[in-house]
Amino acid sequence: MAVDYTVIVVYLAGMLAMGWWGMRRAKSKSEFLVAGRRLGPAMYSGTMAAIVLGGASTIGGVGLGYQYGLSGAWMVFTIGLGLLALSVFFSARIARLRVYTVSEMLDLRYGGRAGVISGVVMWAYTLMLAVTSTIAYATIFDVLFDMNRTVAIILGGSIVVAYSTLGGMWSITLTDMVQFVVKTIGVLLLLLPIAVVKAGGFSEMKAKLPTGYFDPLGIGGETIFTYVLIYTFGMLIGQDIWQRVFTARNDRTAKWGGTVAGTYCLAYALAGAVIGTAAKVLYPKLGSPDDAFATIVKDELPVGVRGLVLAAALAAVMSTSSGALIACATVANNDIWSRLRGAARRDGDDHDEVTGNRVFILVMGLVVIGTAIALNNVVEALTVAYNLLVGGLLVPILGGLLWKRGTVQGALASVIVGGLAVVVLMAGYGILANEPVYYGLLASLAAYVAVSLATRPTDETVLATWRERLAGRSPELPSEPVPAHQ
Repeated sequence: MAVDYTVIVVYLAGMLAMGWWGMRRAKSKSEFLVAGRRLGPAMYSGTMAAIVLGGASTIGGVGLGYQYGLSGAWMVFTIGLGLLALSVFFSARIARLRVYTVSEMLDLRYGGRAGVISGVVMWAYTLMLAVTSTIAYATIFDVLFDMNRTVAIILGGSIVVAYSTLGGMWSITLTDMVQFVVKTIGVLLLLLPIAVVKAGGFSEMKAKLPTGYFDPLGIGGETIFTYVLIYTFGMLIGQDIWQRVFTARNDRTAKWGGTVAGTYCLAYALAGAVIGTAAKVLYPKLGSPDDAFATIVKDELPVGVRGLVLAAALAAVMSTSSGALIACATVANNDIWSRLRGAARRDGDDHDEVTGNRVFILVMGLVVIGTAIALNNVVEALTVAYNLLVGGLLVPILGGLLWKRGTVQGALASVIVGGLAVVVLMAGYGILANEPVYYGLLASLAAYVAVSLATRPTDETVLATWRERLAGRSPELPSEPVPAHQ
């Protein structure tokens, strides 16, 4: 394992080095939180694909392939569909707003007063997303070093918190590009063909497994529908995803770069399902489907390659973890803390925003690591996060983008009713049940429409400002020129 260990250590050291480089680059709030809105198509595509394809997509995607066969691709496939829908239909408008958070977009659209409540819901979502990614370090480091769970979480989490705190979005962008390359080589170019060959090829896989393993709908229509509702729609509105859209150099980059990333996700989904199916042939009686990835890597790959593929799994976890962490800290600082202390703060006070955001990343990172140590069930934590996100925020966000008659009162009612409905229904039906997000979303929609129609339309001045920002023509926008060398 010495060669494999060396590969992993070099990879982790490289992540920290890029964090140090990013610290020298991030000199303003825009540079620190959204990489100066400078990313071109190649870097934007790579980093967007890296953040959406995390540990759940890699380890969990292979596990679903082990359990259901090719139809196990649906979870990651719906993530790709969501990214494609966001990129094609909404990303250009989102990029032109030149804001930092989803709550700022809601305030622009509805005329204020929606930010704190929506910020709390978004903060809870990004926190749980960061926690679930951090928990996944325990699985990978256990395979690598037979390491204690708590030590593994602290080690992996500390590295992510370090480079994220140092350089903000610049460090995260650079590390995500490396992680995207490592993930592509490790999973798509190495593990996928090796797994299929070791399993005897597709003909041998079909001979040894039930026909249901090769049914594209074998996982079940209701499960696929739930994946679409949670993951496809979740991709449209998550702060972690939007914050990457804000990094695009222009709206064309956001649209076409995101489309490339979404297409990559579809290929990654199929690869994970095929690897899991091959693992079922090789190891038909594993204790848990989620053990399939680690088992096939540990037992079937040659020295050196094994280290690279484990680095790919680590890359998948780190990219999602760092993206969720900076999103969580951005929301906590800009949407909650800054608004709560705004009344007491006089205009003109000196305030180093880069330092402030850096402190929030460090604090939120410590909260994430502590929560990850205390929490055991990754699936339940992730389900709670996405149920709150979709049930509470999908309707007011998409309603604001698509329906002129929506009002701030309707948006607030939608967030409160949808969020509470999801929480109450999860308590009644169970966290993993499908009904909470179904009925919570319907309650959110009903509240939004009814209250919006019952209240005065949004002031025309607010809507005029909103339209100017959507078109990228607002005279109030800060000047953020793109340097010639970029």
